[in-house]
Amino acid sequence: MKNLNLFLLPGLLNDARLWQRSMSDVSDMGHCSVADLTGADSMSALASAALSQAPGKQFALAGFSMGGYVALEIMRQAPERVLGLALLDTSARPDTPQVTEGRRNLMRLAATNLPAVIDALLPRVLHPSHLDDKSILEVIKSMATTVGKEAFLRQQEAIIGREDSRPFLHRVSCPTLVLCGREDLITPVEVHEEMAAAIPNSNLAVVEESGHMSLLEQPQRVTEALRKWLLSLAP
Repeated sequence: MKNLNLFLLPGLLNDARLWQRSMSDVSDMGHCSVADLTGADSMSALASAALSQAPGKQFALAGFSMGGYVALEIMRQAPERVLGLALLDTSARPDTPQVTEGRRNLMRLAATNLPAVIDALLPRVLHPSHLDDKSILEVIKSMATTVGKEAFLRQQEAIIGREDSRPFLHRVSCPTLVLCGREDLITPVEVHEEMAAAIPNSNLAVVEESGHMSLLEQPQRVTEALRKWLLSLAP
């Protein structure tokens, strides 16, 4: 397993710190690297940029939230390079008009006050029991500040413009993990059940006592699911 490349895709306003605990916990199973998804404003361009950073000819691919949207686009562009797919707290659905309107409002606010955007997102992305967890809050705020306003605006444009991936899911043939927090308000359990039902070789994992940020809220439980998925990729 040590020769396996694990390629990780962060979400909106996230960077490699999102995956830090998971990378440490699965480092014995292969080489981990994290894509930079800050430089483009469309899903196709983000996927192309990620592929240019990808390790080796083939890799296991895991995407969180926006990274899951990019992962599905990679599956369209270069499925032969992906040995296994993990979709964490994400969705195959496109934005609804109401969700897009909410994104536009946050984009307008970000133009002058990115910290206010971060504060507005926290109750949406965290389980209530984690809203006072200083270690989690520090990571989220630090990542967002580093990614910055301009990248946030590009990422939101890409998210708004993404296509409906549901008609494509039946074509995903590699071993696939579909995982989410039980209390995920952004991408609820039912959208993960929908993906798992449509992807032929998939397993669904629902993480208890977690909101949208499962990688930070319940890292040990997420790691257990990731390790089981990686073992399924062994020759």
